[in-house]
Amino acid sequence: MSKYSNISIVVSFFGLWIDSFFSDQVQIIIGFLLIFSFGILHGSNDLLLIENIKEKKYPLPFFKIVGYYILVVLVGALLFYLIPWLALVLFLIVSAYHFGEQQWQSLIQKASKWFSVLFQFIYGATILFLLFAFHLHEVQKIIFQITQISIDTLYIILPLKIIVGVLILSGTYLYWKFEIVSKQLLTETLYLLLFIIIFKSSGLIWGFALYFVLWHSIPSIFDQIKFLYGNYSFLLFVTYCRSALLYWGISILGILVLYFVFRQEQLFNALFFSFLAAITFPHALVITRMFSGKQE
Repeated sequence: MSKYSNISIVVSFFGLWIDSFFSDQVQIIIGFLLIFSFGILHGSNDLLLIENIKEKKYPLPFFKIVGYYILVVLVGALLFYLIPWLALVLFLIVSAYHFGEQQWQSLIQKASKWFSVLFQFIYGATILFLLFAFHLHEVQKIIFQITQISIDTLYIILPLKIIVGVLILSGTYLYWKFEIVSKQLLTETLYLLLFIIIFKSSGLIWGFALYFVLWHSIPSIFDQIKFLYGNYSFLLFVTYCRSALLYWGISILGILVLYFVFRQEQLFNALFFSFLAAITFPHALVITRMFSGKQE
């Protein structure tokens, strides 16, 4: 993945460079297009992943799997409708762990499981709150649109300080305890500095799109292809895309319906992130199970 990481660094800076040529509106449009493509695609093969995950006992029939998956999505969507603040908090917790797990999936083989889970969560939460901290007013507006609750900037800045403090302490422990992890720790620290540059220099949607697509979604697709087919090649990528086409199309259709219904309102950003959250809940569970399956 080091070769891909080098490419991602170059593309990230290229993304920041072309950012100066586009208006805020154009950036938002391109950012959403990126999220709609690779961003949504990386979660569109969850059912195929579930079928390939080895269950120790009683494997579930396919239609039962589909039913449970849809049920989790619907419960997530219903939670956003009934108790939006709770749904948002759960979404942030799940997303933070999901992002950190993607970056540090091999850590659990070295450190204890509880420490790995905590560290992965703290690392992912650092990324999220760094993004929020550089776009406080936009984030406050979206939170209000989702929950009808106005939050003070303190509720973003203070958690960020605490999270960064815990990350430094736990990272120092890792560096001291596991020499084999020290190189990755230094590399990931440099990536965090890159993310800070991206988030500070770009708009909320554009910065999120660059991170979400280049540093999360595409690496996740690589891992999924290797899990499903045992290797990676362009032909296997095409096979992966064909398998994901139906579910990707359904997700895009749902987003388009939201857009055409609410395009004249300022609610679309809030509804989009709510939709993204609803499909993130089951996806994060599937990916966690996939990484566990790889280690069995």
